[in-house]
Amino acid sequence: MANSVTGGKEQLLHLVFGGELKDLDHIQFRDLSGLDIVGIFPNYAEAYGAWKSKAQATVDNAEMRYFVVHLHRLLEPELPGK
Repeated sequence: MANSVTGGKEQLLHLVFGGELKDLDHIQFRDLSGLDIVGIFPNYAEAYGAWKSKAQATVDNAEMRYFVVHLHRLLEPELPGK
C-alpha cells in the first residue's frame, strides 16, 4: 500500500532503543526507567542510521548498547519473508 510518508513503499516498522547493561555478557538493563527510546522508523535503513548514530555517540561507555527491533515481525508474524 502506498504511503506519502514512506515514499510509496510498504512500512516495515523498526524500533531503536538502548540503555546501559548490567554486564557485557547478558542483555539485562541496569535501569529500565533510563532506557533511551530513540524512535520508531518506517524501514530498516532509517532505523540502522539512527542506531549507528547513537552507538557511535556512546562508544566511550562499554556498557551502553543500542538495538534495532523489527516491529513489523512482531505485528504480523504470519507474513513470510519479512
